[in-house]
Amino acid sequence: MGVIESRTFKSGDHVAVVLPDALGIPVGLAVRLEWDGRTVTMRPAAEDVETKRTWAQVLERLAEIGPVGEVEIRDPDIFPDRPGLYGPR
Repeated sequence: MGVIESRTFKSGDHVAVVLPDALGIPVGLAVRLEWDGRTVTMRPAAEDVETKRTWAQVLERLAEIGPVGEVEIRDPDIFPDRPGLYGPR
């Protein structure tokens, strides 16, 4: 989508910003704002929570599985000759 310019406006005791419909941001979405110098980054607040929850579940499941045991050596794969499979030779 690229760069979109907008303006801030006064909304009660707050300053708000207009987010165009083209961005697809739903009304009432919880967001997290991060400042870095003159840059403000806005992300969905639930994104971080869901990511952390997912990784916590993965780590919990890995702990249940336990460490890797002995690694089994596989039989070599045998590819039979199949005439005509690769075209004329």
